[in-house]
Amino acid sequence: MRGSPTGSPAAGRPTGTDPAARSLPARLWARFGHLVAELGKFGVVGGIAYVIDVTVFNLLLSAAGPYLAAVASTTVAATGAFVGNRSWTWRHRARTGLHREYLLYFGFNLVGLLIALACLWLSHHLLGLAWPAVFHTRLADNVAKNLVGTALGTLFRFWAYRRFVFTAPVPAPDAGR
Repeated sequence: MRGSPTGSPAAGRPTGTDPAARSLPARLWARFGHLVAELGKFGVVGGIAYVIDVTVFNLLLSAAGPYLAAVASTTVAATGAFVGNRSWTWRHRARTGLHREYLLYFGFNLVGLLIALACLWLSHHLLGLAWPAVFHTRLADNVAKNLVGTALGTLFRFWAYRRFVFTAPVPAPDAGR
């Protein structure tokens, strides 16, 4: 076309496919959109697992005590979360074998459980020494294990699952070759 050495009206100007021409939000989405999608799916699976965890924990709390109830509830919830994360959250990632993924997943869940148990122990035994009327209650056990412990454990688990269990995405086949 006229006015352009190459015949194109856009020659010399950034185009819509040029990364420098896109807005900051568009560039951020292009770079981190996949992570946001994974976090969203991880959150949905985790939310369902959380409801299972809290329900089983509270059903077993009086009969089994806080520690055994925490182990049992985390095991049940983690089993459901493994299925959800493997088949939905990270379904686009390379498969490295069910046995390997299962063992790593539950190993990292064990670390997440230990984080929750440490929070429960700190609340129940350390803080409970100073304020037993406050920290030896069902509410305190639930806050320590199901809020603080789960939040800290979830941060660890997301990082560990993404890094070690469900490895890098399978590269898309090159259609031009």
